[in-house]
Parts: sequence; structure tokens; C-alpha cells
Amino acid sequence: ATVLTMQLSEDVEQVSENATDEGEGEMEDHEDTSSVILPDSELGSSAPYLRFSKTCLKNVFSVILLFIYLLLMAVAVFLVYQTITDFREKLKHPVMSVSYKEVSLYDAPGIAFYPGKARLLSCKHHYYDHILPLINPGQPGKIECTTQRINYTDPFTNQTMKYALVVQGPRDVKKKELVFLQFHLNGTDQDFSAIDYLLFSSFQEFINSPEKAEFMKDCESSYSSWKFSGGFRTWVKMSLVKTKEEDGSETVEFKQETSVVNYIDQRTKPRSDQLFFVVFEWKDPFIQTVQDIITANPWNMIALLCGIFLALFKAADFAKLSVKWMIKIRRRHLKRRSQVMNHIS
Repeated sequence: ATVLTMQLSEDVEQVSENATDEGEGEMEDHEDTSSVILPDSELGSSAPYLRFSKTCLKNVFSVILLFIYLLLMAVAVFLVYQTITDFREKLKHPVMSVSYKEVSLYDAPGIAFYPGKARLLSCKHHYYDHILPLINPGQPGKIECTTQRINYTDPFTNQTMKYALVVQGPRDVKKKELVFLQFHLNGTDQDFSAIDYLLFSSFQEFINSPEKAEFMKDCESSYSSWKFSGGFRTWVKMSLVKTKEEDGSETVEFKQETSVVNYIDQRTKPRSDQLFFVVFEWKDPFIQTVQDIITANPWNMIALLCGIFLALFKAADFAKLSVKWMIKIRRRHLKRRSQVMNHIS
């Protein structure tokens, strides 16, 4: 039994020694294979080249994007400059806006006549452009208009007294209301006979004014005056124009279309006197409003500038991130390259 035990222990020791020798041999073989320099054909496999090509493509694409965003930033800066310049130009040069408001009744205008030595024979309101033939031309007739006589000093000389006959004008434009007046002048020492008149916006304002003389002086200073001649029928078609000033005030003026028709005097005896006939009516039911408007909207410009500056900041942020990413990729590539070189060496 003792001999058998000794023999088994020797066998075990021999097996363990063989196993140790084999492990040391495998380690030596592994060290030898690891220390062997591989040829270039085995090192340059497809995977590293593929990784390098993808990195190059990413870098090139990032550079292209960077240039595109720099170009967009330049365009945005140009747009900011152009927007500010256009806004300043529009502020300097407002655009005239014309609008039309349709009405059925006008505020009755005032018609101020300066007849001089002439005398008002008749005055009447007609409708639908229907004027009856004169029965007794040159003779006093009915005065069915609202009239007011006023004396005041000339606003330009402040010395000459002026006499004005103020008549209420037509109102109803849908019924084509008109005012027909007849004047008579017995004689004149002038070569031409004519009567001056002016139009102002509201006859009711004249009636309600406590200082009618001052009111007429203001009207004569503000409105233009016209004439109509004797021996004719003068047809005056009025249109109203309102102008809004920059300070918010509103001015009113009249535009006229005048047509003159010869009057055939059928009186039996030749006369040395002069007859004047004049008709006033509205041209159309539209009141024209004129005002200067600035087409540049500051809120639109502010919104556009905000959008442009936001795009600038976004582009700058993207450019900064792109540069950081390119630097990071470059450092990683250099690090991998140094590791490969160290491993090869």
C-alpha cells in the first residue's frame, strides 16, 4: 500500500509539471505573435479606411454648412440695412391716400355773392334738374331761398367795406336738388359785367356764428372765389374735397365744373341792363377725402428685424457648435492615429 501511494503522488507531480510547461509555451508563443510586425497589407484593412473617409466627409460637409450660414448671415445683415433705409425713406415721403364716402344728404353749403350794384330778383330750389321757363325775366320774382346779408371789412386791406349776400345751397343729392338765382344790373361803367361768389362748407355754421363778420373774413381768407357773367346761364356743379392735415385738422374745399349757356333775351324793347342767371347743384354724392399716409409700419419693421436678428443668433450658434465639433473630431482622429503608431512601434 505504501509503495502504491508513493507511485500515485509521483504521477500527479509529473502531470502538473507538464501542464505548467505547456502554459509557459503558449505564453511564449503569444508574446512572439504579439511582437511580430505585421505587414502593411494586414494593417491597412478596409475598416480604418472606411472610418477615415466618413470623417473626411463629415468635415467637408461641416465646412460647407459653415460657409452657407456665413452667407446667410451676410444676407441678413444686408436685409437689416435695407429695411432701415426703406423705413426712413417712407417716413420722409408719405403717400397721398384718396377715399370716397357716399352720402344721400350734404350739409348745405353757403354761397356768398358779392353783387355790387346788382340786385337779386328771384331764388328758388328745384329738383330733378327741372327748371321752369322764366315768366317775367328781369322783373322781381319770388325769393324762396334762405338768405342773409352781411357787411364786413376786407380781410386783405382792413379798410374796404364789403357787402355779401349769403344764400343756402342745395342739400339733397339724390333728388338732384339745385338752386337757381337771377340777378339784375341796371347799368355799369365797366366793359365787362360779372358777379363774384365763393363757397364755404356749412351755411348752418354761418347762421350759428356769433361773429358773422369774422366768419366771412375767415372764409374769404380760406376759400377761392369765382365769377359768373351777365347775359348767360352759368351752371355750376360742385364736389366736396376734405383734406386731413398732419396735425389732425381738416380743411374743406370745393371743386367746380362750370358750363355756360347763352341767354336769348326775348324782351320786346332793347334793354341796357344786364341779367345774370346761375345754377348750383352737386356733381355726385361722393365726398372725397385726401390725406397723407406713411406706408412704413413700425411694427412690421420691428417684427422683421426681430426675425432677422434671431436668424443671426441661430446661425452664429450653429457656426460655433460646428467649429467645436470639427475641433473635437480632429482631436479624436489625432488621438487614434497616435495610438495606432504607438501600437505599431
